[in-house]
Amino acid sequence: MKNARAFFVLATFFAFTLPLMPLQHLFVRTRSRFARTFPHWYHRQVCRIVGVRIHVDGELARQNGVLVVSNHVSWLDITVLSAVAPVSFVAKQEVSTWPFVKWLAKLQRSVFVDRERRTQTGTKANEILDRLEAGDHVVFFAEGTSSDGNGVLPFRSALFAAVKPPGSETTESDVSVQTLALAYTKVYGLPLGRRGRPQVAWYGDMDMASHAWRLLGLGPLEANIRIGPPVPLDDFADRKELARYTEDKIRSDVVELLRGRPTE
Repeated sequence: MKNARAFFVLATFFAFTLPLMPLQHLFVRTRSRFARTFPHWYHRQVCRIVGVRIHVDGELARQNGVLVVSNHVSWLDITVLSAVAPVSFVAKQEVSTWPFVKWLAKLQRSVFVDRERRTQTGTKANEILDRLEAGDHVVFFAEGTSSDGNGVLPFRSALFAAVKPPGSETTESDVSVQTLALAYTKVYGLPLGRRGRPQVAWYGDMDMASHAWRLLGLGPLEANIRIGPPVPLDDFADRKELARYTEDKIRSDVVELLRGRPTE
């Protein structure tokens, strides 16, 4: 039964996705406004195909660019977060070499950062900040890797150098920072629990293809998201202060989401 469901979901996904990739490529090449909004519509449909129901508490600011700092649980996060709002992602350089995935990432206008080359920090920071100044919402996974879904890993403040480089000055820009806490809580309407959440999570040395097959056969999922209030990026003195604030807020929100607690 699970294999049949996985096959049906995967076949439907490719039948839906492949014809739309050239269209998004055209939007990106021509710098159309649809290059930003079309992936949002697309991922909402993919969530329906996969069977993911999303509950969102809060919303992203629409008047200006937003750096969205989020925890990271699974490859499925990309689709879930993209279904919430039109967003792009800061991705590690390795993603740009993964078969098929690299094309989806590029079509979503992801910014690839090589963590091993510190000399690249300034260039990438300028690219990300330019995107934010242009009004984009850019998602940044601050843990540097994905977790097992039962908590939040320590944030790596060094990664924030790509958005808050050392020695950066106050810019008096309209760019904001918002936290986003994500938790997968139910399958077939039943609580996943501590033992069940790692079935959704993709972490460690898990093979992506085999994990995707198992996850797609698992059944309809529920994802809970809590978005924090916007805070001006200039309010943070440096990357370490930004990392502390976002980690504390996201860690607290994830705990409450997993416990089913409402917003105070």
